[in-house]
Amino acid sequence: MLNGNRLREVRKRRGLTQTELGELIGVGKSAICCYEKETRNPTLEAVIEMIHVFGVSADYLLGADYLVKKEDSELEEYVSLTKEEIIFIEELKKNKLVYDILMQDPKRGAELVKKEIG
Repeated sequence: MLNGNRLREVRKRRGLTQTELGELIGVGKSAICCYEKETRNPTLEAVIEMIHVFGVSADYLLGADYLVKKEDSELEEYVSLTKEEIIFIEELKKNKLVYDILMQDPKRGAELVKKEIG
């Protein structure tokens, strides 16, 4: 599913209304509204048009663009996170102390959480 928040963000960054974007990609304003609310999925053709209009990747529009560089490798890879995983991380960031402790050593942090939960 298209990430509605990202679509809205790039549309506004480009200074486009929903109507204007719809005209550019060949759909109506109501379709753009539904895409942004995530109540309707765009066609593949519409996604491709959005990629061209905004100059972003499909991964970005789909919300699957988390770039990870492994410490022991020069290779980079994209890792997809679920909406729930993203929300969890955002909630962790709200508590700076807990977030900093967990991020200093993620493996140890996961073990501490596991031990605490049972």
